[in-house]
Amino acid sequence: MMNRKEYMTDKPALQQIDDIIASYAGWKGEIIGNICMVIRDVDPDVVETVKWKTASRPEGLPVWEHGGILCIAEAWKDNVKLVFFKGAQMRDEHKLFNARLQSSTDRAIEFREGDTLDEEGLRSLVIEAIELNQIKNKR
Repeated sequence: MMNRKEYMTDKPALQQIDDIIASYAGWKGEIIGNICMVIRDVDPDVVETVKWKTASRPEGLPVWEHGGILCIAEAWKDNVKLVFFKGAQMRDEHKLFNARLQSSTDRAIEFREGDTLDEEGLRSLVIEAIELNQIKNKR
């Protein structure tokens, strides 16, 4: 596992995200890695960044953007959440959202050990989030 100073270096975002994935050995790293692969495959214009570095989370959070933030990944003690900032506006045709359902803005997919990633459903959500950002940017 990396020490706190290693996370604060000026590595490119993709390397920082790879470091975050590596730091969560096991199922959490696997889920975040799979999320990355699916999102990277959806649209070449999606930008990966790392934001919100804090003393308690020096590595920051993986963030995917396209005309604004699409989603972020958060690893917790017993789960990984993929949070869509405009999730409350999304159709979620594959019914993946299972967390933050009472929020007025965002929705999340919470993964626990043993869960699998619905790649087709995630692709659909990312495309929908991109479309929502494009609508916002046209106003």
